[in-house]
Amino acid sequence: MPIMGGLETTRRIRQKETSTGNHLVIIGLTAHAIKGDRERCLAAGMDGYVSKPIRPAELSAQIAIALGGVSTEPTPPTSSR
Repeated sequence: MPIMGGLETTRRIRQKETSTGNHLVIIGLTAHAIKGDRERCLAAGMDGYVSKPIRPAELSAQIAIALGGVSTEPTPPTSSR
């Protein structure tokens, strides 16, 4: 981001939300998938995290979780033994 990074932007959005009562869903997307990135994103106030290359099923699942729904990931069939 040209002026401010995603972590700082998220922190500022969350700070402003304390006075409005609103909540903007923020999913972190990063190509820098190193150990601790997910934790830093969540600690900054993001609702989820997906590393690049983006896998549509993973992104959909994170969005569903952030919106309070259930994951859209298909569940594997169970055996009928």
